[in-house]
Amino acid sequence: MQISTRLIRSLSLPSPVSTPLQEIVSSQKGVAKVVLKKGKTQLFRYGSPMVYSGAVDRIIGRPPPKTGDIVLVADGTEKPIGWGLFNSVSMFCVRLMQLEEEAARDPSCALNMEKLLETRIAAATELRKNIGLPSADTNAYRLVNSEGDRLSGLIIDIFGDIAVIASSAAWVEKYKSEIESCINRTNEINHIKWRPSIDILKEEGLDVSDLQESHPQPSLERVMENGISYAISLEGQKTGFYADQRENRKFISTVSKGCKVLDVCCYSGGFALNAALGGAINVMGIDTSLPALELAKENIGLNNLDPRSISFLKIAASEFMKSAAARHESWDLVILDPPKLAPRREVLQNASGMYRNLNSLAMQITKRGGLLMTCSCSGAMTQSGKFLGILQSAASMAGRKVTVLRQAGAACDHPIDPSYPEGAYLSNILLRVL
Repeated sequence: MQISTRLIRSLSLPSPVSTPLQEIVSSQKGVAKVVLKKGKTQLFRYGSPMVYSGAVDRIIGRPPPKTGDIVLVADGTEKPIGWGLFNSVSMFCVRLMQLEEEAARDPSCALNMEKLLETRIAAATELRKNIGLPSADTNAYRLVNSEGDRLSGLIIDIFGDIAVIASSAAWVEKYKSEIESCINRTNEINHIKWRPSIDILKEEGLDVSDLQESHPQPSLERVMENGISYAISLEGQKTGFYADQRENRKFISTVSKGCKVLDVCCYSGGFALNAALGGAINVMGIDTSLPALELAKENIGLNNLDPRSISFLKIAASEFMKSAAARHESWDLVILDPPKLAPRREVLQNASGMYRNLNSLAMQITKRGGLLMTCSCSGAMTQSGKFLGILQSAASMAGRKVTVLRQAGAACDHPIDPSYPEGAYLSNILLRVL
């Protein structure tokens, strides 16, 4: 008895497998599907959270999805690989939130943004506890670090009993109440302040005229980091305090004993205070921001430091360093932490020249055999891998020789997802200057 060819073929073909996401979507209406171009799927299966519009082949759904809507992300055969949040305007068409295999393990979060937020923020809180934050001597730290905590576009910094939330994605503003609800379940938090990134949210297509920063009381807060007290302003730069440099500031306290120290672009004096408390004989901090310097001066008193051994001056970095070089003045230890000079890749070349010139001046006023800790908080610079080369060029310009003693980035409460290396932004390099 012979079996027909058609029957053999039907027996050999695998039956279509329904995925967890497909099963959930089948019970819902109106969930669109974003289908990726051929060859683009693997990048996102590996975990990259940002689906660029150029990776999208087509969008299936009527009516089409709106900004903030939950969508499936599928391969070329329309099989879901995950789900995320759609944006009809941004170059980031979808921010992936959960992959298919994760939905299979934990279907409670699948296509459920409220449950996902609860789960991810709880995981972020547990991670910080595991690395010792908060602690008896540190209550300023980052609780959620965007892609590093798998909530792209959301940053939450904790300062004592205040949570400062920085939003840089349209979905964050849409789910504002859900995020606040998760934070309010943290017993230590009594106030929440929103700091929307207006320029970025414009690019996300939001009407920013409706976005306002909320202002909890007090607007000034006192926090502690590694046993050092800081007055911080919640109206200040970024979220009010640069917690990313915490471990690098602590390192400075270990190499400052007996040194004459200069902190260039000192903001509220973080490196300067660590140097002074580490035993430096004289510390000077310079910055152009008067409000930041007022905080720095207040921090002298908060830590019972002698104002004769630590001082702050309002002056531009290049102006001060040129004048010091002309006087042949030098310091045993110089810290250079300028603001973001390359906010975008398009300006990286111009910013490279500024970094080179600033570092050349800093090397000229570093005592031969002394130390220079130099930083870049520009993601474009860090990701380019060019910073060390620029420092070598700066050394040649200054007529100095440098060796690298230490390379670091942001503190460990600023995790980075290796599938999204664009999350790395801070470079901190310690040089010996000869």
